[in-house]
Amino acid sequence: MAKIALGKIQEAFQPDCIQALVVEFICTFLFVFAGVGAAMATEKQDGSPLVGLFFVAMAHTLVVAAMISAGLRISGGHINPAVTLGLCMGGRITVVRSILYWFDQCLASVAACALLSYLTGGLATPIHTLGSGVDYTQGIIMEIVLTFSLLFTVFATLVDPKKGAIEGFGPLLTGLVVGANIMAGGAFSGASMNPARSFGPALVSGNWTDHFVYWVGPLIGGGLAGFIYENFFIVSTHIPLSDNEVY
Repeated sequence: MAKIALGKIQEAFQPDCIQALVVEFICTFLFVFAGVGAAMATEKQDGSPLVGLFFVAMAHTLVVAAMISAGLRISGGHINPAVTLGLCMGGRITVVRSILYWFDQCLASVAACALLSYLTGGLATPIHTLGSGVDYTQGIIMEIVLTFSLLFTVFATLVDPKKGAIEGFGPLLTGLVVGANIMAGGAFSGASMNPARSFGPALVSGNWTDHFVYWVGPLIGGGLAGFIYENFFIVSTHIPLSDNEVY
């Protein structure tokens, strides 16, 4: 069974960790900028909700695939606290570095949303909220399922050493599952799957409606998927962690 590695506070001062945090900030910033920007653009156009949802889903598909690819070698390209937690539960990143990543990802999200607000002349920053008729329990369960599928894909296509024919396609496949999940769950829970992606818009807009759903659901789903995949599907002599291992 994979062991969760606590790590040491000294990690924060190691050159490889500093480099990883810089790259993680950049990738998360660009991801949120494109994702939230796409949502703002659809609201500005005031078109069909279905077309808008598809547009947002496709934007997230493309930017997730690109940013994972961009950050994979240095930071792992997590761009998501739920991904970081899932990898931590699988013993693939230390608790200390996970916490640093969380702060980094949330700060990048706030910076991206603040810049979008400025560049669009103060256009409202859309937040994740529950759809009409969806209660907290339903929203949390939806986010658990969607984030579980995201992390299951991350582990199967990026982490598992036996990738087979899909070797090298992990970032694209992860982007595709994000897009599909937005199409499936966007109208109900908002399909965040990413606490940082929800945090930035909420802070910049000052609107915290339903916000806890987008921490509770994704973190449960991500942590559960990481624990299950690592311990039940990876036949491994994997020795946790070198200090700079992420995937």
